[in-house]
Amino acid sequence: MRAIVYRKYGTPDVLSFQDVAPPVVGDYEVLVRVHAASLNPLDWHFTTGTPYLMRLMVGLRTPKRNIPGVDLAGTVESVGSNVARFKPGDEVFGFGVGSCAEFVAAREDRIAHKPADLSFEQAAAAPVAAVTALQGLRDHGKVEAGQKVLINGAAGGVGTFAVQIAKALRAEVTGVCSTHNVNTIRSIGADHVVDYTKDDFVESGQRYDVMIDNVGNRSLSDCRKMLARDGICVVIGGPKEGRVLGPIPRLVRTLVYFKFVSQKVASYIAKASSEELLHLREFLESGQVVPVIERTYNLNDVPEAMRYLGTGHARGKLVINL
Repeated sequence: MRAIVYRKYGTPDVLSFQDVAPPVVGDYEVLVRVHAASLNPLDWHFTTGTPYLMRLMVGLRTPKRNIPGVDLAGTVESVGSNVARFKPGDEVFGFGVGSCAEFVAAREDRIAHKPADLSFEQAAAAPVAAVTALQGLRDHGKVEAGQKVLINGAAGGVGTFAVQIAKALRAEVTGVCSTHNVNTIRSIGADHVVDYTKDDFVESGQRYDVMIDNVGNRSLSDCRKMLARDGICVVIGGPKEGRVLGPIPRLVRTLVYFKFVSQKVASYIAKASSEELLHLREFLESGQVVPVIERTYNLNDVPEAMRYLGTGHARGKLVINL
């Protein structure tokens, strides 16, 4: 099968277009013919092997996983002996390691039937970013109707989904982005948009019940200043500083700092499951959430897509069309 492969860590130049053997499907797995995949910042970190601490889990000298991508949408080709919910021909979307390839073996409990009205490209854009946003708002931010929610980094993959999911939860949403993305964030439903190149949301005097922080570019005192007395800061992303430890020092400082103030902080790793995809599918099928896709690439253009992802300026999602 055709796939994008890397055998060592480095810049996106380590990615190459190759023919490799298709995956072998386990008893609880489904072989999916991938029609579309999408990239997430985690794919960039896996490719570059940074921060270095991450290599303790993904391969110290060389990567254990050789094909990038987790998000997928496609058609079931075959199923394992113990798979009950899917059959060949089913259109599915979800999570499968190594999705930048013609075929991927995905666990039955990490995929779901694709929303019928969504294209494969739209469905592939959703899993990691949308589930991360959903869990951040619902489980960690505990967002309720009428609350004020700030999305810092509203134009990225998680951010564009967070704006829409927060609105679906009936919150009053403020999105923070650059001038280039203001119209996009308005168009997906934000009640207020702050252009950080012109205005400082911390100095606005507004206080928020929940802050979804996809950027990590403000001081801890700033974060506290813009939160309500019992507000919650949900940390999802941060700057790519620190090639050894990455965001861990800032995260530790954040956790300690918020131990001594009235506001709360939450940080988490999103849980991939078919149950979460079913919750997400309800938003997608109702039209409350529509994936924002900036660019679509062919499979052999994944290195170019990864380079653009690494700039940190992608709007919404970058999708790979197979």
